[in-house]
Amino acid sequence: MTQTLIFNGNSELLEGPVFDTNNNCLYFVSIFDHLVYFYNPQTKELLSVKLDSPVSCIYIQDHKKIIAASKNGFFEINFSTLEKKLVFKIEIDDKVRFNDGIKDPKGRYIIGTMGYPEVKKNIGQVFSYDKGEYRTIIENTTISNGLAFSLDNKWLYFIDTPTKKVAKYAYDLNTGNVQFDSYVIELKGEGSPDGMCIDNNGMLWIAEWGGSCVSQWNPLGGNKIQQLELPCINITSCCFDDNANLYVTTAKSTSENNIYEGGLYYLELNKK
Repeated sequence: MTQTLIFNGNSELLEGPVFDTNNNCLYFVSIFDHLVYFYNPQTKELLSVKLDSPVSCIYIQDHKKIIAASKNGFFEINFSTLEKKLVFKIEIDDKVRFNDGIKDPKGRYIIGTMGYPEVKKNIGQVFSYDKGEYRTIIENTTISNGLAFSLDNKWLYFIDTPTKKVAKYAYDLNTGNVQFDSYVIELKGEGSPDGMCIDNNGMLWIAEWGGSCVSQWNPLGGNKIQQLELPCINITSCCFDDNANLYVTTAKSTSENNIYEGGLYYLELNKK
């Protein structure tokens, strides 16, 4: 494995990497800087657009065009022009902000919340937004985090970070309804599960906050397959590019002054 620090943003909380496989580019956010980033791995072009509140996650629309979720609403950003416009809102309490999100195969926007500026137990929830309407599909969460669909889209994997577990929900693509099934993974080490993605074999890759690694798990048996160490403590999220290599975001920690924290890493697992 080759590990490269792509972007040393010195961000308090770099998060939410999403790779556009159709156009071979990456998006990610710096939550408390209110910044949304575009990165082209071929040209090394790096662009950013600033919103007016904490940002959390990205939904890909088209080439250089995305929807970015922020506390004050969901904005369409065009990185060809660097223009932004508000497209819809999900009304949330002043004491929470949006966190991780994902789009289902039918185009529904799924996104969770957490306490802000203070984390508070069980005040979060997970919303589903579709065609101008939204509803709650998971309730009483604390830090709604990683979301991933199984390869057959029958299951939605979900992380509420303080539980240190990955939950599995039956997912109905026709209705968007979810039904809790079981907990399939439990982390017992120093790290707590944060962002998450799934590989082409159906294995889950979990960014470990406080664990200095990304770990790979089999959700069918709950066993850990491997872990990839990084030179910082708080690993926030990860995603695969079109060659099954990993982009990983990190955050600062309070325990040390580490120049490698708060940046974007590229973990080359497969040579091109």
